[in-house]
Amino acid sequence: MIERFWRSLKYECVFLNAFETGSEAREGIGAWIIYYNKKRPHSSHGLLTPSEAYDSCAPDLKAAA
Repeated sequence: MIERFWRSLKYECVFLNAFETGSEAREGIGAWIIYYNKKRPHSSHGLLTPSEAYDSCAPDLKAAA
């Protein structure tokens, strides 16, 4: 799963933006990660965002994670 995250980050954010500085890259990648977790639906979660999938878990599963 984490390999897919890094692939998505590279192809959807890093390769499409010509970041000039480290702070620019940090801001752009940070914004993409927020989008990825809060707005981008994932087929592995039944088209829920990761935030929605995490919030819908049973309370015991959250504590274990």
